[in-house]
Amino acid sequence: MTTNNNSNELHVIFGTGPVGFAVMEELVKRGKQVRMVNRSGKLADAPKAVEVVASDAYDPAKTRDLTKGASVVYQCAQPEYHEWPEKFPPLQASIVEGVTANNAKLVVVENLYMYGDPNGRPMTEDMPYNAHTRKGQTRKAMSESLMAAHKSGKIRVVIGRASDFYGPRYLTAADQTFYPALAGKQATGIGNIDVQHTFTYVPDFGKALVILGEHDEAYGQVWHVPNAPTVTQREFMTMMFAEIGTAPKIGSMGKLMMRIGGLFIPGARETVEMMYEFEKPFTVNHSK
Repeated sequence: MTTNNNSNELHVIFGTGPVGFAVMEELVKRGKQVRMVNRSGKLADAPKAVEVVASDAYDPAKTRDLTKGASVVYQCAQPEYHEWPEKFPPLQASIVEGVTANNAKLVVVENLYMYGDPNGRPMTEDMPYNAHTRKGQTRKAMSESLMAAHKSGKIRVVIGRASDFYGPRYLTAADQTFYPALAGKQATGIGNIDVQHTFTYVPDFGKALVILGEHDEAYGQVWHVPNAPTVTQREFMTMMFAEIGTAPKIGSMGKLMMRIGGLFIPGARETVEMMYEFEKPFTVNHSK
């Protein structure tokens, strides 16, 4: 098993959202030199030792400059949810070009959209890509492009896939569940809250991505990152209320409500095509 524990090596993270932040925290624990890239050059709560740089990741020349001297690069950046089909492929292609020019290794964050509807079957890394949504087809094309680049010898890539997030800095789940519960209000799930659904804890995802990046034998493959035991949304929220110490107040939001919300919120509108994830069991096998 081949690892690199040199603390002086540079690690570059594109994207400073919840996953990028979790990757950074794990690298800092390991004593690594870390550079993070976003549009503003600012990141609240970033340790002083971490360099935060403002740049346009859509510009391959800039991604080349930013990844010069890097050992491992983490692709944790993404455009707005409703802009994926148009903006996500060129963003990732620009980062790939920069990494390739500097002969660095690339660790890429992915979700499970490329598999399409698993019809209740546990998802494994060798499942065919049967994407039937716009965002799923985008993910499929991007993932296939990465693996083709690796197989051609252009770049060394490893992909870590996670299910729906919860945890620090991830406000989408918190706004619907944790914050209302803490305020004594109803927590709201999505779709059928009584079917099994795998969730990924963000700090676990960050740690898994760093571990993948450390092991040369992991490259050229897709990995489902480890998750806690799968539960239903109702069970998840019941545990949450137990931790808070209050009686559960639990509701759900169906496709109709998501469509209504989509009239005003682009992210909600884009969630409608992904509702299949929340209408039947949606479970991840991470035994690999």
